[in-house]
Amino acid sequence: MSDSERLLLVASPLMHRTPAFDRAAALAKAKGVPLHIVAFDYVEGLATAGLVNEQALTEMREGYLMRHRQWLEEQAAALRNLSIVVTTEVMWVQCPLEEILRHVKELNPSMLIKDLEHESLLMRTLFTPLDLRLLRECSSALHLVAKVQHATPRKILAAVDPFKPEEQFEQFNDHIILAAEKLASQCNAELHLLYAYDLSYMYASEGMGSTIFSAGMGEAVYEAEGKAFTELADRYRVPPECRHFIMGVPAKVITAYAEEENIDVVVLGTVHRRGLNKLLGSTAEQVVYHMHSSLLAIKPSSF
Repeated sequence: MSDSERLLLVASPLMHRTPAFDRAAALAKAKGVPLHIVAFDYVEGLATAGLVNEQALTEMREGYLMRHRQWLEEQAAALRNLSIVVTTEVMWVQCPLEEILRHVKELNPSMLIKDLEHESLLMRTLFTPLDLRLLRECSSALHLVAKVQHATPRKILAAVDPFKPEEQFEQFNDHIILAAEKLASQCNAELHLLYAYDLSYMYASEGMGSTIFSAGMGEAVYEAEGKAFTELADRYRVPPECRHFIMGVPAKVITAYAEEENIDVVVLGTVHRRGLNKLLGSTAEQVVYHMHSSLLAIKPSSF
């Protein structure tokens, strides 16, 4: 376990460069930090070849792993020519979640990078996909990469929520902005700040119950939330043209804005609120399955 900053990439088992591979290489170069690449192989046909004896099966599996290691080392060599410190690893693992979490615990990476795998609604209902499990259980910042228009991000969006800060982890919005600000600085990217203001939060709050907002009350609440967002943006000197205060369901607002403005990375938090309030974590989970850009999810344990 090292105290120095490093990146951990979970590479595709298909032996080709994916968006996450390109993003990890670009970030390692921009940040000037080491990159460890691990791939988890499991070929069902090799694992269940009942007509092949155990020794032959072992040889076939090792041959496959050797080819993958050679391919990965060839990719790493090209990155080393760019002065990036790269190490590689290939493992035979059927269910990679536990191995990924073990690597995170042992390597303590500043960021875990992985390709985003879109699943159907039915699959998300019947099973818990790997990306969803990592959103909930990974202690490091998790960068799920979708399509990559720019390997090095050019536009970064920090999605914050100043609503009832006393119910959130202390200074969590600040941590989100600082993570986005640091990434933007390292990549020479444009930083935007977004607060998707959802009036339904008010109805879910304790004591509001069936209260019907008057027009005056709704306007007063809107102004109060706008003031809280402005104060947060002022504290980090975000230019007025890079502040976005939009009413609507957070997941829909974030995904729509990211798509319309060609945002490369959306930074948001994955911590749950208590009680009947809406879950911040569920917003991240909704965003990750509908957004075409990439997500950097952080939680208090990331700091």
